Amino acid sequence: MKKFGLLSILTLILLSGCQKKDAYLTILKDPDNIHRSMKQLSDVIVHDIFSPPVASRIYVYPSIAAYEAMLPAYPSYKSLAGQLHGLTPTPQPDTTKNISFELASVHAFLKIGTMLIFSEDKMKAYQDELYARLKPTMPSDVWDNSLAYGEEVAAHIKSWMDGDNYKQTRTFPKFSITDEPSRWKPTPPAYIDGIEPAWAKIRTMVIDSSSMFKPTPPPAFDMTEGSPFRKYVEEVYRVVKESTPETKAIASFWDCNPYVSHQTGHVMFATKKITPGGHWIGITNIACHVAKADFPKTVEAYTLTSICLFDAFISCWDEKYRSNLIRPETVINQYMDENWVPVLQTPPFPEHTSGHSVISTASAIGLTSLFGTPFSYTDSVEVEYGLEPRHFNAFLDASSEAAISRLYGGIHYMPAIEFGVDQGKKVGELIVSRLEMERK
Repeated sequence: MKKFGLLSILTLILLSGCQKKDAYLTILKDPDNIHRSMKQLSDVIVHDIFSPPVASRIYVYPSIAAYEAMLPAYPSYKSLAGQLHGLTPTPQPDTTKNISFELASVHAFLKIGTMLIFSEDKMKAYQDELYARLKPTMPSDVWDNSLAYGEEVAAHIKSWMDGDNYKQTRTFPKFSITDEPSRWKPTPPAYIDGIEPAWAKIRTMVIDSSSMFKPTPPPAFDMTEGSPFRKYVEEVYRVVKESTPETKAIASFWDCNPYVSHQTGHVMFATKKITPGGHWIGITNIACHVAKADFPKTVEAYTLTSICLFDAFISCWDEKYRSNLIRPETVINQYMDENWVPVLQTPPFPEHTSGHSVISTASAIGLTSLFGTPFSYTDSVEVEYGLEPRHFNAFLDASSEAAISRLYGGIHYMPAIEFGVDQGKKVGELIVSRLEMERK
């Protein structure tokens, strides 16, 4: 009995020591490390005022880097190499070294994310705070090896990222404005030039090309009484005139305009807000928490959502600058009521199709493929911008509300919304059908 008692005590001490020694593994597998890092990236995107298409690029590459870096620890997940256009196999780790692939994943995310924003100091300050908390919990060799592998993956993703034609589009000429009555013109109050007219030239992730899902074109511009186009204009005019507190709340909740201009006399200032893609990244965060998603599922969710956003923006912008349709505000002020103003500030790019309709539908399809439907959640993404949360029973319910919000806001005609939903559905369904991430 004495021998047995002594052996039991020694075993407990040994187990206790091992648990204490390996406690860092539990800390590193906490998905909150990814959630907090993504939120920091979103906050910097807001601070730096990136346009919605560019923001989608800032989300997607760090997410893919995080996904690829975690894979050696999770063999049930498949690499995106060979599945995304131009992405070659990620360097494999040295199996003789102790590596936390969760830490490597977070590090690869932060490394790429910092490359893509202006306020690098804000990302570095966050990283320093995070690493100061994590580093003391783990062996120094694991720390060094993990960061080294994260760096290796990040370098691989950067090399691929640099070939997506983004840098070349920075040198392209601005969008040319014409006097044609049907063509888009800058809108008040800031009259900003058309944003990202060459975004369709960016390399896609999954869809074959920017024009793969070319939507139905808008009705022909015609302001004669009874024409189909005029009826759509009159619908926008009427909906705004008959706005209710609920329609205004929906419009504001989904506004997601990263740069809202305000003018008082000769003074102009801007309100910074989250982008539409950032809103869906926030929904992804909420979905992961509701579903109690673990580290790999969380990274997968951000990666799939960001890929849907990225390709959806390219598809949408391809049509925007092809049809180049004038916005309701310009038409109504010129032909119907010079004092009419929309509920929301008109974004600075052509009308057809609705970006919210395309990207929200694609994202909702991606999230539904991961978490199913119905999926009950409360969207609190906009609370920090002074708006009340809204509850949804499915991601597609949310995307439908996001789409119709653009009519309530007075910034889109119905065809842009309806055809945009169809366009986003095709983008999202193709991505879900083609990508194999978690092996079932």
